[in-house]
Amino acid sequence: MTRWGVPVAAIAVVAAAIGAGPVIAAVQGEPTLPARTAEQLLADAAKASQSGMKPMSGTVIQTASLGLPGLPEISGMGGSSPAALLAGSHELKVWYGGADRLRLALPGKMSETDLIVNGDQVWLWRSEDNEATRISGVDPEAQDKHATALPSATTPQQAAQQVLSRAATDTVVSVSNTERVADRPAYQLVLAPKDGASLVKEVKLALDGETFVPLRVQVYAKSAAEPAFEVGFTSVTFTPPAAENFTFTPPAGAKVTERAADEFSKQDRARQERERALKGRAKVVGQGWTSVAVLPFSVKDLGANQSQDADGPAGNANALADTLLRSAKQVSGPWGSGRVIQSKLLSALLTDDGRLLVGAVTPERLQEAAAS
Repeated sequence: MTRWGVPVAAIAVVAAAIGAGPVIAAVQGEPTLPARTAEQLLADAAKASQSGMKPMSGTVIQTASLGLPGLPEISGMGGSSPAALLAGSHELKVWYGGADRLRLALPGKMSETDLIVNGDQVWLWRSEDNEATRISGVDPEAQDKHATALPSATTPQQAAQQVLSRAATDTVVSVSNTERVADRPAYQLVLAPKDGASLVKEVKLALDGETFVPLRVQVYAKSAAEPAFEVGFTSVTFTPPAAENFTFTPPAGAKVTERAADEFSKQDRARQERERALKGRAKVVGQGWTSVAVLPFSVKDLGANQSQDADGPAGNANALADTLLRSAKQVSGPWGSGRVIQSKLLSALLTDDGRLLVGAVTPERLQEAAAS
């Protein structure tokens, strides 16, 4: 949750995609920042990442318009739930005062979830439940061990990490130096896939003109003029936040509980183990923007846990999957038969022989992958 810098390895991938020749900044109107090539910007971003995150505060807005069918009402699906982040706009407020001072706030509908870190004092506050959780046994130098207590959220830095790690030699890169994001001058890298099978038209990554911190990521689909996904600062200040932002006292009448930080560490390790197990079962066809993940899956799997946990995570996942499958189109070919779903940025093919193929590609490319 708190890994904000753009990884050096990811930047190197994009630098390789640019090649040896310089990419000159494409000036739009009067430049507000000195012209820089893409190579120079990536080097600046790498240096900023290595130097660590600067004290700052700001507000992030995430907007998703993925073209998914209407999602069902799900128990516990508040404004901060991962499922809720699939559509609409969501806000994240951030205060960062150093390695041991952090506050994240996710406002929801008539509610707010906060994670407050102040040295070894760590609180998780959920106004919807009127519950405050004191997290004990925290290592002040490792917020990542307990940051998973906060529901899923995406920052411009995290989104930039994903974008840069996906870019490869099949990318066209251009630069502009006239952007303004959160009322700050910014450079903008535009990454466009060369392969026409990608559903992504381009990704725009804005870097702060002074600190080179990612301020905004916009992902455009070929089928729409507006971003299908966008996350960016609407306001940001690179100065130390006031000390009161990191203090918390449970309101009168709130339920106060205590949990050990090790519990969250165990949850994180379990999640990592599940991810490794999934990767072990999956294979990847293709590379870069048009890579397709293939893993064993069956429609029967959707109902396996429905009766056991109808109102829990498994039941929620099944409800989402059922809704998506109802909008699926029947397809067939030399590879067999199945059902395909396409949104603005993602396609999925569930074959009758028990495979799930997913990628940011056209359904036709999925069927080619199914036949390989």
